[in-house]
Amino acid sequence: MLRVIFMGTPDFSVPTLMEIVGRGHEVVAVYSQPPRPAGRGMEERKSPVHQAAERLGLPVFTPTSLKSEEEQEKFRALEADVAVVVAYGLLLPKAILEATEEGCLNLHGSLLPRWRGAAPIQRAIMSGDAETGVQVMRMDEGLDTGDVAMSETIPITDTMTAEDLHDRMMVLGADLMVRALGALSHGGLTSRPQAEEGVTYAKKIDKAESRIDFSQPANEVHNKIRGLSPFPGAWCEMTIRGKAQRVKILRSELSDGAGEAGTLLDGAMTVACGDGAVRLIELQRAGKGAMKAEDFQRGADLSVGDVIA
Repeated sequence: MLRVIFMGTPDFSVPTLMEIVGRGHEVVAVYSQPPRPAGRGMEERKSPVHQAAERLGLPVFTPTSLKSEEEQEKFRALEADVAVVVAYGLLLPKAILEATEEGCLNLHGSLLPRWRGAAPIQRAIMSGDAETGVQVMRMDEGLDTGDVAMSETIPITDTMTAEDLHDRMMVLGADLMVRALGALSHGGLTSRPQAEEGVTYAKKIDKAESRIDFSQPANEVHNKIRGLSPFPGAWCEMTIRGKAQRVKILRSELSDGAGEAGTLLDGAMTVACGDGAVRLIELQRAGKGAMKAEDFQRGADLSVGDVIA
């Protein structure tokens, strides 16, 4: 069994931590982002990983940076065999990458070198990729450029949202990482360099790009809706009882129909696009819960021919 430093922050990271502990590895410390103000009262809230580590009785460190010699010495003093990094959110300097005997293993949510960077799950769906995956990578100083040790492919279906894919990766990735640690503990974890061709970057999602443009082809509109669901949520404006309101579209499907882009074509919330149409399946008004299309339309009093922008 290995002495492991675990580094992660969001819900996505928690199953991997739980699996590592469950397989009998010794987690000597957990690193996570510092508590942040959250909720209506803006009280400081510990990250999901921080909370999970405390439930397991594990020591937790929350530095704002790992660049100081003091933090790096504290890290080295843990005398871990390996660090496991899953959506941690802080830059790891070279001194940290080299502080353990086996370096740092990262769980990444794409098939590298496609979608290096911050938002691989969303970008894969928004680009209409047919598949993606999870990979265990040996970290180096580049942006997701390290050698790949293990990989699992995941098909992306036409109905899959970013949330659906996130949840699938979260479970599969935890299993993949503990398999990698098992191989490492027996001296059998090999890795290979990434291909030099096919490099793409998954830049952070900008809220400014989340507005739906119905003049685009239907498949692009549908992919944007899926890729941004549930957060930050692709949105449009609808005139509801005489007032323009922002509405998030959480689920959609491709549909038959044609008309001026943005026009409501029928009573089933089918909207014309630049080429083809999409049917809106699940919607959410500001301050309201998510609603199925039929319930939403009934409450919004929309009519065929109304324009959504």
